[in-house]
Amino acid sequence: MAIKYLRQTRQFSPTLKISTVKRIDTGRISPTQVSREYSVSLSTVYRWIYKYSMFNQRGTIMVVDKKTKDQQTEQLKQRIAELERIVGTKQMQLDYYQEYSRGLEKEVPESVKKKWESKLYTDLTGKDKPTDGR
Repeated sequence: MAIKYLRQTRQFSPTLKISTVKRIDTGRISPTQVSREYSVSLSTVYRWIYKYSMFNQRGTIMVVDKKTKDQQTEQLKQRIAELERIVGTKQMQLDYYQEYSRGLEKEVPESVKKKWESKLYTDLTGKDKPTDGR
């Protein structure tokens, strides 16, 4: 003859429930894993979630439309392509200006270079460039 055991009633403290729901909310554990870990039904875990979660409330309906998701994904891909084109254009402009400035450096007389170096130093520091005579 099989022995029948009486089912024991367990009560979980609110602090345990709250900490478990926080773990579920942060994605560290799933409701199914909690159900297995504490040997409670999945519906019990969801009752804890509905009672203690700040994000998952009973009656919240999330409507997901595949067409809308696909359209949103396509729009984001187009935006990425547009931004990549803009970055490429700006990089080409930067390369052009750098090459142009290198060409100018070769053609500018030494006296003009000294004048602009002094002006640049003054603009950056707010002080006159020190001379050798001090």
